[in-house]
Amino acid sequence: MNWLVAAAVVPSLVVSALVAFAVRRLAPRWGLVDQPGNRKVHAVPVPSGGGLAIWAGVVVPLLIGQIALSVWDRSYYDRDVSAAVDTGGPQDWAAEVAAYVQPHLPGLVETSRSLWFFLAAATLLMLLGLVDDIRRLDWRLRLGVQFVVGAAIVFGRGWSLTLFVDAPLLTGVLSVLWIVGLVNSFNMLDNMDGLAGGVAAIAASLLAVFLLLVPEGGSGQPQLFVGGFLFLLAGALIGFLFHNAPPARLFMGDAGAYFIGACLGVTTILATFSGSGLPRHSILAPLCVLAVPLYDTISVICIRLATGKSVFEGDTNHFSHRLVALGLTKTQAVLTIYLTTAACGLGALVLPQVNLLGAIIVVLVIACLLSVIAILETTARRKMRP
Repeated sequence: MNWLVAAAVVPSLVVSALVAFAVRRLAPRWGLVDQPGNRKVHAVPVPSGGGLAIWAGVVVPLLIGQIALSVWDRSYYDRDVSAAVDTGGPQDWAAEVAAYVQPHLPGLVETSRSLWFFLAAATLLMLLGLVDDIRRLDWRLRLGVQFVVGAAIVFGRGWSLTLFVDAPLLTGVLSVLWIVGLVNSFNMLDNMDGLAGGVAAIAASLLAVFLLLVPEGGSGQPQLFVGGFLFLLAGALIGFLFHNAPPARLFMGDAGAYFIGACLGVTTILATFSGSGLPRHSILAPLCVLAVPLYDTISVICIRLATGKSVFEGDTNHFSHRLVALGLTKTQAVLTIYLTTAACGLGALVLPQVNLLGAIIVVLVIACLLSVIAILETTARRKMRP
């Protein structure tokens, strides 16, 4: 019945696609238009604010679900649904769904409180990005708000990365850096049509599959809540990509990048990647899935520092730009990054099935893949130098 969780893709996709259609027409009135520039790849003004569609694709289905959970007839779940006769009719299908949902109702109610706290924080970052899309904010203000929100999420709720060390302050600080890092990684990755949205959709889908295939250490059950949320996010991203695929008719803007980064950052902290019955090296799964955004961020920072530029100054030294400099078209560059993301992410699905040596091999394969790309890109960087 894990298909019920995966089906969360559908409502979020529909909501996101419809809201994106509306945003395309309203964005110019709101001042949400991305103008062409020296470091931009588009030659005509394009409406921005697609992050609102991604946000709505996640929040609206969850809000409807929360309302349904609040007014649901609990007596329906008190029936002996396990005794239903399977005749294939609608009543039997409903009974099967009820039997599947019944054990998870207490967890849904309890989880919903934390869910809305997290969504409020992610919404705040989305609004910060939206303001930045309309009126450029100083990088110090943006980074300061990101750290405050990240700290509120981590220390306010006690959520932190699992690092197998008894150092709450250290793991907390690293968790804040992880969230802020992903927020800015996806912001930096959003530099070509369909790029950031597609990479995020692949990452969210792979993480969701991982959580549904690998049982939680303590309960031995699939991690339905976080997995379902990631499928919601993937659906919202796919709905947005209908409008962002080349040639893009709508950009996600900083609002979308901030929201995506926050969602992936927090869900990878909340998910259990190792524990009782699972090898410890499974905690490497998020690094495998998100290897490409992290590679792009680290490589761009290194290039900017090497050339004496500010790390907060935009340029055309990103992974995608470097692939285009090698001779690929923009579409080929985006597809190459999609495939690289999928190749790295698929390694995460293998981690729970192998021993420590196997995990080391998986990590080395991913490192070799990215290293080969980095070596090939050296040619592009030489061409780009004056």
